[in-house]
Amino acid sequence: MSAPVLDRRRMLLSAGAAIFVSVSPAIAAEMTFTPERFGAKGDGRTDDSDAFARLSDAVNAAGGGTVVLRRTTYLVGTQQHGPDGFVEARLMAFANCRRPLVIRGNGATMKCAPGQRYGMFLPDGSANPEIVRKGPQGMARPYAAMIEASLCSGGVLIQDIELDGNSGALILGGKHGDKGWQVGCIGVALRNNPGPERLVNVNAHHQPHDGIYVDGPRDPTPGVVRQFTGIKADTNGRQGMSIVGGQDYRIENSSFTRTARGAVASAPSAGVDIEAERKKPVRNLAFVGCHFADNRGCAMVADSGDSADVTFTDCVFVGTDNWSVWPNKPGFRFDRCTFAGNVVHPFSDPDPKRATQFTNCLFTDNPAVSPTGALNLRKGVASPLGQADNVLFDHCRFVMIRDGVLPTSEGVIYRDCTMSQRSPKPAATRGRFEGRTVISGPVDLGASVIVGQVTLNGRAIPKSPSA
Repeated sequence: MSAPVLDRRRMLLSAGAAIFVSVSPAIAAEMTFTPERFGAKGDGRTDDSDAFARLSDAVNAAGGGTVVLRRTTYLVGTQQHGPDGFVEARLMAFANCRRPLVIRGNGATMKCAPGQRYGMFLPDGSANPEIVRKGPQGMARPYAAMIEASLCSGGVLIQDIELDGNSGALILGGKHGDKGWQVGCIGVALRNNPGPERLVNVNAHHQPHDGIYVDGPRDPTPGVVRQFTGIKADTNGRQGMSIVGGQDYRIENSSFTRTARGAVASAPSAGVDIEAERKKPVRNLAFVGCHFADNRGCAMVADSGDSADVTFTDCVFVGTDNWSVWPNKPGFRFDRCTFAGNVVHPFSDPDPKRATQFTNCLFTDNPAVSPTGALNLRKGVASPLGQADNVLFDHCRFVMIRDGVLPTSEGVIYRDCTMSQRSPKPAATRGRFEGRTVISGPVDLGASVIVGQVTLNGRAIPKSPSA
């Protein structure tokens, strides 16, 4: 990356940080809030939900402010059982803050109290075993979100906090929705905030639903910094992170792991799900230095809604039980990424600029890449791509060291690639070969178009007549 780009990035980050310190010291002191001021004990035993609700009311009334936590455990989420069922706790819920909203966790943990109900229940508190497709009646959850910020124009900064959903200690009721427990119970929820959004060192784990939920503004917000750094989303029930709307987010040095490996498992069970909803687009996302591994669903999936133009740089995707990536939307780009396990459903298009592109990437069946030593290779094929017109692999390496088979493909562009497999099972790797490609293994090129130099098991393959 060139120096001017780095300088520009530093400038943007500095500008984003400045947004959160733009008030005078006197005003900042008046706008500093602690949960202890509102009755929180922070002893890990006493439920502090009501204190956080009162804190939220005070911050909202002030139009923003700085919330300062201690390096301790705040127990939250104890439900009340009323005549109409279980009433969820309201925790940190902020809305319409026109001034900066800052949450300084200082290493604090918010932990859901054990024994709370999640799912569908009968009025007497017993689980309703039937799957309820629609409607909230009988639905129970300890909270909607541990931290929620919506419609905040002054900027949102959340840093240095652990959000423990404690899903293993929940009392599970009947399922709700189409697949599993589609009952929102989230670590951090960001909804329609027109101002800057920054998450720094947020650890959201064992949430029964999503670790992080992002529903950004419908329209572009030029110059607004939206950056997540050091996110850890582990062992959440439905998604490590869902992005259902918004534009211009940058996610750096973060991990999305072991989704649906805990007590609660709901589809899609992905590390990250990019799924535009409610006719809101998702555009211009950038993932840099991120790790997606050992999720029960896809490491990363994008297959529905108006989503496009997403880049992944220096990322690792490991498909343990399922596909490593499913990027079936236009404008997805992968640069210097590693894929262990199946790659499926890249976006094909008559326009090469819209089709999925992989540059300087590694595809492998090496179990050492997997944190558990397990990889998903359905039918033994590393990339069952099928008809994938104009999907590009540029300067990529395919290294199958066990029983993995090279990609099955039609219409794909392979440019300056190296490919090898040890398996005796024939591969049907077909497409358009540009530049210089070297292939080792039992590969059937079929009616591929050879316009560059292709060497197959030491033998030069003639160029196509029309080349």
